[in-house]
Amino acid sequence: MFEWVMRWAGQAVAVNGDPVEDGALPGLQRIGLIRSVRAPQFEGITFHEVLCKSALNKVPDASALPFRFTVNGYRGCSHACRYCFARPTHEYLDLDCGNDFDSQVIVKTNVVEVLRRELRRPSWRRETVALGTNTDPYQRAEGRYALMPGIISALAESGTPLSILTKGTLLRRDLPLIADAAQRVPLSVAVSLAVGDAALHRDVEPGTPTPQARLALIAAIRAAGLDCHVMVAPVLPHLTDSAEQLDGLLGQIATAGATGVTVFGLHLRGSTRGWFMSWLARSHPELVGRYRELYRRGAYLPPGYREMLRERAAPLIAKYRLGGDQRSFRQPAPPARPEPEPLQATLF
Repeated sequence: MFEWVMRWAGQAVAVNGDPVEDGALPGLQRIGLIRSVRAPQFEGITFHEVLCKSALNKVPDASALPFRFTVNGYRGCSHACRYCFARPTHEYLDLDCGNDFDSQVIVKTNVVEVLRRELRRPSWRRETVALGTNTDPYQRAEGRYALMPGIISALAESGTPLSILTKGTLLRRDLPLIADAAQRVPLSVAVSLAVGDAALHRDVEPGTPTPQARLALIAAIRAAGLDCHVMVAPVLPHLTDSAEQLDGLLGQIATAGATGVTVFGLHLRGSTRGWFMSWLARSHPELVGRYRELYRRGAYLPPGYREMLRERAAPLIAKYRLGGDQRSFRQPAPPARPEPEPLQATLF
């Protein structure tokens, strides 16, 4: 223990009552901040280590998702995807949804211990738990904190089914563990890959592994004897939605060995909308007017566009035989009523 403390002591920039940079402490205090850490191998990222009170998160019934519980070891994500729907969660911590979300990562250091305790409760019914629904469980922070092996083991040992969704090639490290867990409980693995163009990938998903690296990950998952679903989502209107682009990407995904895909378009919820649109104005100003029109009624694409995308993708999914079981990976349903335009719309 003493060796561990000495090894990391020089990297702590804030511990309990010590001075804190960037005014981050007030929001973080509410969730049990232990200390804030910077490490040379993670340039530009600050890890805020916290003690969580609970690990299992119940999904609201109104969400219409195919699972009722999640576990998230991290908040914030160094993948820095411009469109990430989880960005507004940082605002609760008095951090912003933009650069702070990308660089100020909350780490629930005791999540495995708390999860094991919750899974032992007599009231736990061993419902499926989804990993990777908020921020990516295999983002760069996982290389340092290694929370996933403990989370996967705790779930499998308790007889709890689980699903994993990631863009992170670090999942390769845990493939033996995941394959073993799949022998004990129902388990599904999915890789997110929606941008095949290398230049666009670097611009819109700057912190993620390359498309080629994720295709190799799909192949590695299949080589480990596991099925691999691919989330071709979000499809970006007028950037990645042509028949030619979808055909090329789905062909590569099929060649990598994927067993199924889900394709759906971009959602722009809450403050994510303003962050994405500011990027669009810089990188593709010619598309700003089209996006304003598409999202003028709220966060979801209009029914006409969604139907067009379905009709465009369906024959390609059939062509590449990628219509595997999608029950665990269906897209969330848009609300029955049109959503009001968010306040962030006034920013672009």
